[in-house]
Order: sequence, then structure tokens, then C-alpha cells
Amino acid sequence: MIVIIDYGVGNLSSVKNGFAEAGFSTAVSSDPELIAAADGLVLPGVGAFGRAMENLRMGGLHSAVLSSVRRGVPLLGICVGMQMLFERSEEMGDFAGLGLIAGSVVQFNSGLKVPQVGWNQLVIRRSHPLLDGIKDGDYFYFVHSYHGLPATDVDLLATADYGLHFPAVVQKGNIYGVQFHPEKSSGLGLKILDNFGRLAAC
Repeated sequence: MIVIIDYGVGNLSSVKNGFAEAGFSTAVSSDPELIAAADGLVLPGVGAFGRAMENLRMGGLHSAVLSSVRRGVPLLGICVGMQMLFERSEEMGDFAGLGLIAGSVVQFNSGLKVPQVGWNQLVIRRSHPLLDGIKDGDYFYFVHSYHGLPATDVDLLATADYGLHFPAVVQKGNIYGVQFHPEKSSGLGLKILDNFGRLAAC
């Protein structure tokens, strides 16, 4: 079972519906025991990084997620959920993240309108099963004012260009993140969810 983590921040129903369209049943839960028993975890997110991390730590969700990841359970972070995979964020202060991907989260400083809202193309850096069926130049839907700044390019699967190249898809072992919203990215977004579902079922 794939568990979509309910920590009070996120478009939970849209993500659940996206997985359903991709053919996967999911549970939305804030129960650490159910999270610990999951075959795959999804960390959705909208809003501010600091509030999201604070909510995640409440009720033991932070520890439950880290424990599952250490056991090899696949984790997918979406939008702010992806940013939470990094070590820190400068959004509205200085906040610690999950520390699963080396690097930080910084505000766009490209001279373009912030937030970036709309469709943008992926530049695929390396192949991976998460990107099966996705081609270089395919469009996905983004809404964000901050972006990841990884310590190394090793964790990059794909970037996008918004006045600068920023991480659009990251992966490290069983840890995955997408800066865009796959549940709002039409058929290609559902393909990403399908690919993650297959990884979680392995």
C-alpha cells in the first residue's frame, strides 16, 4: 500500500486521485504505524517549508518517515515535499529539512517573475525507471518560489530552466522528489505516479 502522508499541508485528494487514475490504491494517513507499514510513501506539499516541517514533526511523523526510508521504503516528495528532502531552506527564515538530499532550498534570483506558475520543460540528466516514458523536453506543471540547490549533481535526474537551471527531479537510492505537480500535469504526470507505484511494488 502507498501511503500519502497527511501532515496538514498538501493537496491530498488531488494526489490520491492522480494515483487512482494511474491504477494504484492509496491511503491518506497521519498514523505513524500505518506509515511504518507502507510499501511506498508520498510527501505532498503546498505552502511554506518551515510550517510543513513543523507539522511533520508533530505526532511522530518525522521519525516514522525517516525510519521507513532507512529500511528501504521508497519515498516520493512532491513540490514542497521535494524541498523537504533537502537539509535546509531559507524560506521565511532558516529551517532544517529531512536531510535526505545534500543541499539547501533557496529563493529564485533569476530576474523572472516569482513564483514560477505554469508549464515548463524537463531537461533529463540521466535515465531512471521513475522517468520511464518521459522524454527530454516534456512539459510539467510547476508552482513555486523556491528551488533546491543540491550539493552535487549526482542526485539530479532532471532539471528545468527558469532563468537558471534548477532541480526538477531528484533521486538518491529509494528517495525521489519532483518539484512539479504530477497530479496536475496531465498524462505525463500520471506516468510519473505510475512509475513510482511500480517502484514501490518491487
